[in-house]
Amino acid sequence: MTWALILASARQVALENAHLRAGGWQFTMGDSLHGKTLGVLGLGNIGSEVARIGLAFGMEVIAWSQNLTADKAQTCGARLVSREELFRSADILTIHLVLSQRTRGLVGAAELQAMKPSARLINTSRGPIVDEPALIEVLRERRIAGAALDVFDIEPLPTDHPFRSLDNVLSTPHIGYVARDLYRIFFGDTVKNITRWLAQQA
Repeated sequence: MTWALILASARQVALENAHLRAGGWQFTMGDSLHGKTLGVLGLGNIGSEVARIGLAFGMEVIAWSQNLTADKAQTCGARLVSREELFRSADILTIHLVLSQRTRGLVGAAELQAMKPSARLINTSRGPIVDEPALIEVLRERRIAGAALDVFDIEPLPTDHPFRSLDNVLSTPHIGYVARDLYRIFFGDTVKNITRWLAQQA
């Protein structure tokens, strides 16, 4: 899901599709990923896999999180950098952290304003990790190129929310976990647990 959003944002897939359906043709100028810098905020189970795919696209991968070590980053093909360098250097900044007291609002106005004007923010983790009003401001003022978001502070997203209308935002309705194979596991595990519990009551 993360890479679907990265690619769709970089190549303006949603805007181009809408323009084509309206009778138009090539409408925007997309960005390539080869040679660009992928910044990974949180190099855990998901972040490390996202990093490996970045390498396959020929990207330089940098990473930071509060407990990340240089050795751990290196095992994923990434280079450990400071928090400041992560935001300053990334062309694509993707978030892969668990929401907690120490990660809530971790990506604030200072971090967003430090990003390149050509950079894109991707969030498939949890909405409150990013200061939403600060993100809306940098997007409205076009201080960054765009954002691709699957998670929000309030879900479902209010009908009048700016993320529904800003043309430099690609939004999806928290569908990162909504996949047939994953639901098959969820429901299968639930049935197994009920069956196990019933067996213990007999």
